[in-house]
Amino acid sequence: MDILHLVDRLEELINNSRSIPFTRNVILDEDRILDLIDQMRVAIPEEVKKAQQIIAQKDRVIAQAKEEAERTVNLAKEKSEKLTDRDGIVKEAKKKASQIEAEAESRAKKTQAEADEYVTETLTNLEIALERVLNQVRNGIYILEEENKFLPEEPEQEPGETVS
Repeated sequence: MDILHLVDRLEELINNSRSIPFTRNVILDEDRILDLIDQMRVAIPEEVKKAQQIIAQKDRVIAQAKEEAERTVNLAKEKSEKLTDRDGIVKEAKKKASQIEAEAESRAKKTQAEADEYVTETLTNLEIALERVLNQVRNGIYILEEENKFLPEEPEQEPGETVS
């Protein structure tokens, strides 16, 4: 289940709870709150898995770019070696090989930069979402603790003593 949906449900539960007059406290259904928290515990690892998949995807893109750059460089070297018969041709081939190599490295760097930017953006969004969830859970716990302060305390009984 989507973590943001669960956060919205938690917020809705808090907003729709009955308020205690003259306070900012509300009465919450403990079972529903605990059920939502359990669902959040299940959903958060899914968000982390998504982030790990994005990182793996980035690594694959970088590996492909490096592989392509190596192939391009190897092709340039092969062409350069075939043209070693003439000085002018050799110079031109080396120049072209250098250009191809520079282009391949440039493309690899660009691809890596784009992948890094994508992963950074995705992880930042995940961090923001997780911070929202954490803050809302903390707020829910705070509200529950505040409510418990206003509940009347029951007198302690001695073992074996009955209340009349």
